[in-house]
Amino acid sequence: MSGCHCDDTASTLSQAQDASRRRVLWAVLGINAALFVGEFTAGWWADSSALQADSLDSLGDAGVYALSLAVVGGSLRQRNGAAVVKGLLQGLFGLLVLAEVVRRLLTGAEPLAPLMAGAAAIALLANLACFGLLMRFRGEDLNMRSVWLCSRNDLASNAGVIAAAGIVALTGSAWPDTAVGLLIAVLFLHTSWQVLREAWPGWRHPAEPCTKETAP
Repeated sequence: MSGCHCDDTASTLSQAQDASRRRVLWAVLGINAALFVGEFTAGWWADSSALQADSLDSLGDAGVYALSLAVVGGSLRQRNGAAVVKGLLQGLFGLLVLAEVVRRLLTGAEPLAPLMAGAAAIALLANLACFGLLMRFRGEDLNMRSVWLCSRNDLASNAGVIAAAGIVALTGSAWPDTAVGLLIAVLFLHTSWQVLREAWPGWRHPAEPCTKETAP
């Protein structure tokens, strides 16, 4: 009788399961890469902190999905290591967004509400598609859970940008755009902490594989 208690996430993935994960990850990677280009351009044109912060979120997610692809079917330590890198990337982008918010506060900005809302609405539809594709993988292991968390955050970010655009249009003030940019930065940092808290122990001390014990 075996005396080893293995975690479910350490089990070997079948080739069919790996292929399914890869197809979904390639799809959401492509969507987020395209969103980064579109949102960053629109954010620059609209002079919007919130929209540019959201574009960095898409860029970060594309990197996250690329890492996830690299470790699909890998060992538990490899998957936890990828999750650690993702957590660090989320933290880095959070700090970059904070720096951009501060810069715009110092220099002043007059965001274009219609362009903000239009770009964020397109991004919301695209991220809803990503969220749906990733939903069934969210509980499988930390690697896929971290990917799903990124997708969930995207929806919140897009909704925040749309809300900010509406308030900017109503008030003629830039502060809602700045506030949403700040909230997106906080969301980045919170996700970073959440993923690192779960992944770091598993990377430092991965569960030992089961070995079959035979009676003497």
